[in-house]
Amino acid sequence: MRILIAAAGSRGDVAPYTGLGAGLREAGHDVTLATTDAFAPLVREAGLGFRSLPSRPQAQGGVVSRRELMRTAAAFVTELGQGFADAVDPGTELLLLSATTAPLGWHVAEALGIRTIGTYLQPTAPTGDFPPNVMGSRSLGRLGNRAAGHIALRMADRVYTEAVTELRRRLDLPALGPAETRRRQERAHRPVLHGFSTALVPRPSDWRAGLHVVGTWWPYVAPDRRLPGEVEDFLAAGARPVFIGFGSMAAGHGERLSEIAVQALRRAGLRGIVQSGSAGLAADGDDVLTIGDVPHALLFPRVAAVVHHAGAGTSAAALRAGAPAIPVPVTADQPFWAGRLASIGAATAPVPFASLTAERLADALAQAVRRQTYARAASVAARHMATEDGVGAVLKALG
Repeated sequence: MRILIAAAGSRGDVAPYTGLGAGLREAGHDVTLATTDAFAPLVREAGLGFRSLPSRPQAQGGVVSRRELMRTAAAFVTELGQGFADAVDPGTELLLLSATTAPLGWHVAEALGIRTIGTYLQPTAPTGDFPPNVMGSRSLGRLGNRAAGHIALRMADRVYTEAVTELRRRLDLPALGPAETRRRQERAHRPVLHGFSTALVPRPSDWRAGLHVVGTWWPYVAPDRRLPGEVEDFLAAGARPVFIGFGSMAAGHGERLSEIAVQALRRAGLRGIVQSGSAGLAADGDDVLTIGDVPHALLFPRVAAVVHHAGAGTSAAALRAGAPAIPVPVTADQPFWAGRLASIGAATAPVPFASLTAERLADALAQAVRRQTYARAASVAARHMATEDGVGAVLKALG
């Protein structure tokens, strides 16, 4: 089957689909991943075809308000819609759509007569079990959570309105807004497979038929990939270090974060591996190593704890490794995932990015590393995750 996976956003929004795509390719399918040019090397390393989608109109990673996020998102999806149809080969037999690309992909599929399956990395359907992932982790009660979920969907519909209007005009389709399109998908019980673990988010009992939680899709890592020699040397030189990294978040905050990281590690008497990321973290010393990009799957099983921004992928990777976490959520869905980690006992209470200090981080590090309850809870979740087969669930859904 000729399959096109469409994903857009930051690295964490794209990398899981390289693992999903590689699994589908190994099962005999012809798989292409459409995403922005920045991630072409990741796609090709996984042995997948690559199609280019428009990039975000402005740089990502800074700490911004929710209103600014909405404005940026609207500009992004409007541009994305213009390039979406170009990325779909007429011979494509199936579209696998991320939560970001689905509201555009539905229209392309309608125009070309292509089947679609949602492959989401976040829960987006309203439920009484928890509030929308973009509204943090504090429950509003069952009725409040569901109401907030519907509000979040209407906000997303507004973000996509201009993009959908322009895309349907280009595809010579009759006018139809994003809200009605979404409702059609729901009434038809169109399948959506969610690529996260039930260890973190069990499937809500009030979700409609067709919505499934199937397990995490892990970023592709080549079988012969190894950690750099300097990382191996550092790991061998002493006690397990703590990993500190903020991924694609916190651009422009590197100096502050680097200082906080070093001070916190030394207050807690711990060694550390600091990942530069978009923030540009950097630290020197016998007890601290600065690294670039390395696969979490190779490094996290060998650290004492993980300090991270609580993105969905990094949260899952730490849990899979059985490593306790100190979540420092920055924006968007990160407070949600931070709250989920803490709720199962695998992480300390989240430390909001805006209030992060060396003292608070040192205290959290001491708790996470020295209280074994966190590691035990993470290990229980890791064993549960090992029983899930996210790629297998997608293959089964192909029919």
